[in-house]
Amino acid sequence: MIPRFITKNIHAYLDYPVAISLIALPFILNLGSSHPVAMWLSVVTGVAAFILTLLTDHHLGIIRVLPYKLHLAVDFSVGALFALIPFILSFNGIDAIYYWANGLAVLVVVGLHKPEETMQLA
Repeated sequence: MIPRFITKNIHAYLDYPVAISLIALPFILNLGSSHPVAMWLSVVTGVAAFILTLLTDHHLGIIRVLPYKLHLAVDFSVGALFALIPFILSFNGIDAIYYWANGLAVLVVVGLHKPEETMQLA
């Protein structure tokens, strides 16, 4: 059995730096050589991830209106999309590697998520 150790709190601390890196890294790495979408998909996803984090019901959310389970579902979807998009849009080189690495990282984090313990009434 795989140990699941990424708690809601740990995940919350990862969200903001990941969102900022999704916005900044495409410029630093000069993405877009194989397809212009390679640059902007990450930037738009980073902005959306930042907003999602602001709105998520966890201790670092500012306006806690979205359930954490929805946040996890969105993360999973983004991870899967990032893993597949190089094949769909024929990314190659650094563009493909960037999306595969990010997609895999997100899927691993979601996969290692430790479910919250629920209180049971006796």
